[in-house]
Amino acid sequence: MAGILALHRRGEHWRLKPTLGFYVLGLGSYAFIEFGFLGAYSQELRFAFTTRIALLLFAVPALLATGKPVELARAALTGRPLRALNRFLDSKLVGIMGNAVFGPVFALVAFSIFLTPVAGTLRASPVAQDAIGLVIPVVGLMMVLPLTELVVARTSLFIAAEFMLAFVELVIDAIPGILLRLNDAILDHAGPITTAVPGWFPSPLRDQQLSGDLLWFIAEIADIPILILLFIRWSKHDRNEAKQIDELSDEEMDALTQAHLKSFGNRSD
Repeated sequence: MAGILALHRRGEHWRLKPTLGFYVLGLGSYAFIEFGFLGAYSQELRFAFTTRIALLLFAVPALLATGKPVELARAALTGRPLRALNRFLDSKLVGIMGNAVFGPVFALVAFSIFLTPVAGTLRASPVAQDAIGLVIPVVGLMMVLPLTELVVARTSLFIAAEFMLAFVELVIDAIPGILLRLNDAILDHAGPITTAVPGWFPSPLRDQQLSGDLLWFIAEIADIPILILLFIRWSKHDRNEAKQIDELSDEEMDALTQAHLKSFGNRSD
């Protein structure tokens, strides 16, 4: 909102479509998760807890990104704040988290916590529950924004490597959900609920199995947009390289060809 108001004071206007995307889809999905069923029963039900975290990590950031927050910030900021933003976007932290492989690997590590007693401790802690609602979407945005707004520049070889590794992660990051679904022991070691609960509450084992089913499904679905974004980025990068080559003069193209042949000859020697 601050960025939109800053543009308005300069006589400029921000587009309606990304504004609606940010507030209706992004913040709307966050409110639906945090203040709806998943948020209300996150402490009592394993499947509500794990599904809430998975959606906060993948779905909410992706929908917030439809608002183009980086593009808006760059348009609204000037001077030192803009330079600080650009330095942050060019930092190693953003470079690492903007790698398409980081997201699935982070999800694999984070979801593996559900296989340990740490998950039971986090689920029972009101402080942890509140922190999850703030920290997880921010981490998700750090992973999504470099992909959706092309903040991080990549070479064609690097994008191809990301693309292939993302296919591998499509299988790997489903492992925690599969293990939750197939295990017959209660992995988080959380004790039974001692207060009165609705009759529709599942048993602890069934609760864990539902958690595994939903986590497995979300982990698989979440990788598909990453693959699509990688393909789009690869296509755009390839078109830009082709355009740059087309703009070269005959002399520049000949010099580039000779340099390439010379480099190939040196490697052969």
